[in-house]
Amino acid sequence: MIPPLDAGQKRELLAYARGVITAAFGGAEPPIPGGAGGRAYGEGCGAFVSLHEHGALRGCIGRMEASGALTETLADMARAAAFEDPRFSPLRREELGELKIEITLLAPMRRIASAEEIVVGKHGVHLREAGRSAVFLPQVAPEQGWDRETLLNHLAMKAGLDPGAWRRPGAELRVFEGLVFGED
Repeated sequence: MIPPLDAGQKRELLAYARGVITAAFGGAEPPIPGGAGGRAYGEGCGAFVSLHEHGALRGCIGRMEASGALTETLADMARAAAFEDPRFSPLRREELGELKIEITLLAPMRRIASAEEIVVGKHGVHLREAGRSAVFLPQVAPEQGWDRETLLNHLAMKAGLDPGAWRRPGAELRVFEGLVFGED
């Protein structure tokens, strides 16, 4: 379940993610927001941290399901997005000033019977087929200007499959919703 967050809490979580990344360069670890070890933000939702530099993706790593307090998940994903995304070289200290952080909190996934159930811009989509899988967050398709079929074709290719693989009888599609917020 995605916790209800006000504007101040969103800013606090974004500042926390930035502080975790900054601390990796030798600074002090930021205090955990929400008191009581971050438990005020609750448990039970997955989260992605996306990093952008000059408008371009610079790293994006997430966890689809909860694995503890939200603040723990955010700290782990912020570090992973900055230093472990295999698509990018590890973040350098001099890039911090140009970095914009975006957080996506995820509602639980649910399996769908048909691609027709996907609402572009509302749903993130997870595809599993032939032992491969891939996911796009809800904001990806609108940012790219994709319709449903284009989204699914790109998702299949991201999984290392041919574009129409999502149509195969063994393909499994799941959708989820997300709360997206980021630094201005």
